[in-house]
Amino acid sequence: MSQPEISIVVLISGSGSNLQAIIDATQNGIIPASIKAVICNKENAFGLTRAANAGLVTEVVSHKNYDSREQFDHALQATIDQYSPDLVVLAGFMRILTPEFVKHYSGRMLNIHPSLLPKYRGLNTHQRAIDDREPEHGVTVHFVTEELDGGPNVLQAKVPISDGESAESLAGKVLIQEHQIYPRAIKWFAEGRLKMSANQAILDQNTLPESGKQHLDGACS
Repeated sequence: MSQPEISIVVLISGSGSNLQAIIDATQNGIIPASIKAVICNKENAFGLTRAANAGLVTEVVSHKNYDSREQFDHALQATIDQYSPDLVVLAGFMRILTPEFVKHYSGRMLNIHPSLLPKYRGLNTHQRAIDDREPEHGVTVHFVTEELDGGPNVLQAKVPISDGESAESLAGKVLIQEHQIYPRAIKWFAEGRLKMSANQAILDQNTLPESGKQHLDGACS
């Protein structure tokens, strides 16, 4: 008996490379899910083209049309809820969300952040890691809570920082890993294996550690 599909709405702001990885995984049957809509806050983002090329519904909710963060989030929430998603996926969505918005999707919203959280929340993570002479850097998939980049971690992947590394070259290394681990985490959620409870990420009824290290190797199941 095949796995029943869950419904997903993906939020983007830019080129949508993580969106493409998710589209590919859903179309190839790796993730038992259907992307009901791709919503963007920028009308010229290339991610909208990726979505349209895949035959997906697209929506633009521009933050420039609203006087406050609260008004924008209210309009965004209304647009998302038209599709009744089981999961909201932030894939390069470059907006800080209000607490009310986050609470509405508590336990059913994932984000991917280019650092080994809790290190380097916020922006410019690659350069900050280089400036601090870190030996390694990486990416984290986490549940979204009211704390910026502070929700419980689901999965991380690490990359080494080489001598003479630039922010651009490091970003390229990290992006390769992003495209691997984000579909994997979404697959776990779609299969009913992953959830958030008491501000902790639970996989197969086991609480995940902050780093999620034990799921980096051989975690494709």
